[in-house]
Amino acid sequence: MSDPWAGWRGIDLRHLVYFRAVVQTLHFGRAAALLHISQPPLSIAIRQLEERLGLRLLERGRAGVSLTPPGRALADELESLLPRFPQAFERVQAAGRGEAGHLRVGFVTPAEYSFLPECLREFRALAPGVRLTLREMTSDAQAEALADGSLDAGFVLPPLPRGTLQWLPVFRDTLVAALPARHPLAARRRIRPAELAASPLVIFPREKAPGLHDDILGLFTAAGASPDIGQEAIQMQTILSLVAAGLGVAVVPASLRNLGRVGVEYRPLTGDVPVVDIALAWRGPVPGAALARFIEHVSGQSPALAQAWVAAPRRGRGRAIVGRRS
Repeated sequence: MSDPWAGWRGIDLRHLVYFRAVVQTLHFGRAAALLHISQPPLSIAIRQLEERLGLRLLERGRAGVSLTPPGRALADELESLLPRFPQAFERVQAAGRGEAGHLRVGFVTPAEYSFLPECLREFRALAPGVRLTLREMTSDAQAEALADGSLDAGFVLPPLPRGTLQWLPVFRDTLVAALPARHPLAARRRIRPAELAASPLVIFPREKAPGLHDDILGLFTAAGASPDIGQEAIQMQTILSLVAAGLGVAVVPASLRNLGRVGVEYRPLTGDVPVVDIALAWRGPVPGAALARFIEHVSGQSPALAQAWVAAPRRGRGRAIVGRRS
């Protein structure tokens, strides 16, 4: 297979810029003045360009120079090529600053209905050259996608599997009861977890988010009750749809109230109620510039995260949450 670059070996941008200046002036002396150099280096550079291309580009005479057919063809190409170099260099530099590129970001449903929209709006204003591809995924699916490189970052429910993944808590949410609108407990202002055990519980499979699953069942255990798991569903929107259909009750992050599911009522729970951490996860140890900029933005106490802070300590974790009010 032939090498399309073979004829251009040893030619640099300086050679082409010098040649274009000669084309513009058709005179070596005026071209040298335009470039703010002396004439001998210019003459040497043009001769090197011709030698490395194996073509005569200019006809030299006492009155000045003229273009050969190959010289005219090269000059025509440079008219469209060289003006694009400043923009191309700026795009390269923007990528180096993390202001350009492509990020594939996953998210769990509670993130979508809490801090994520405002967080993404802020990042788009900060780095408009970074294209975001968003995917709603469960935490276990995000962990796999992060590990195999098909996802750059993800908003997940920790903990995550041990390995190369790094994560930073960014948001904290409370747990509330989700009830069918006509459920007898919907008339109450607050509900004891033990009271929910009288109805079938709608919950997601444990492997989808083990930490949150255990926290929900732990509520009943602490109250001396054992829930009857009536339905399992992977997505939280589906869980709320099953609740709206009267197939059971659920315990969900409070931010899901923003989903606006008709037929579902939400009530606070009494007692020592766990909270839900949402973390930004990525594959370590060294992210690219665009991802580093995204991590910096998310961890920089954006207004959305600060306003969304729920002042409830995480039991036994001792981890700082980004966006915490001082």
